[in-house]
Amino acid sequence: MPSDFPFLHLIFVGFISLFPAVNPVGSAFIVDPLLSGLDLRERRTAAKKVAFYCCLICCVSVLIGSWILKLFGISIPIVQLAGGIMICRMGWQLLTSDDAIKGNKETARPDRKAGDIDNLLFYPVAFPMTTGAGTISVLLTLSAHEEDNRLAQHVLNLGGLFVAIFLMCVLIYICYAHTPRLIRRLGPRGEQIVNRISAFLVFCIGMQIASAGIRTLLTA
Repeated sequence: MPSDFPFLHLIFVGFISLFPAVNPVGSAFIVDPLLSGLDLRERRTAAKKVAFYCCLICCVSVLIGSWILKLFGISIPIVQLAGGIMICRMGWQLLTSDDAIKGNKETARPDRKAGDIDNLLFYPVAFPMTTGAGTISVLLTLSAHEEDNRLAQHVLNLGGLFVAIFLMCVLIYICYAHTPRLIRRLGPRGEQIVNRISAFLVFCIGMQIASAGIRTLLTA
């Protein structure tokens, strides 16, 4: 990820890149059967816990991402190239298929027994149905940066990404807590429009990240 992005641009790129991987609107419809039978207060409490778990998963992934790269000997340009291609693929799938991303999550949906909803909030609701391997891969790509001695720039990059994660988790809470209202107001066409617009932006961002990795590899 280029280190010269303004702070607000970092937040925007992080949020838009996370949107198709997390897909809070689509995931809310998928998770809704697991949270059925809860009243408004209980549903808000459950949604708050899911959002917290998702935030925890994302933040830990960002913080230990560089250590994982060092452990496996993976260079930053390779992460940028592979991650950019993956983000482009996600955007393309969302542009060309309404159910491409949602279908992957639906296959992971288990049968729920009555009660014991708290036992489902971390696994499988928060992980992997909301923030799964795709989300972690996106975070590793976004947190990848060239070695820089400027501590302030490094903190700025991480700060922008953490803000994007926080905003995404707020959106997860809103969608999960108010899914019945979203179903009545948004409808299938509204969900499709939101996903298509974000998919185009994500495809462009993926191209930009991949091109940064290619330029670094060619000049190495």
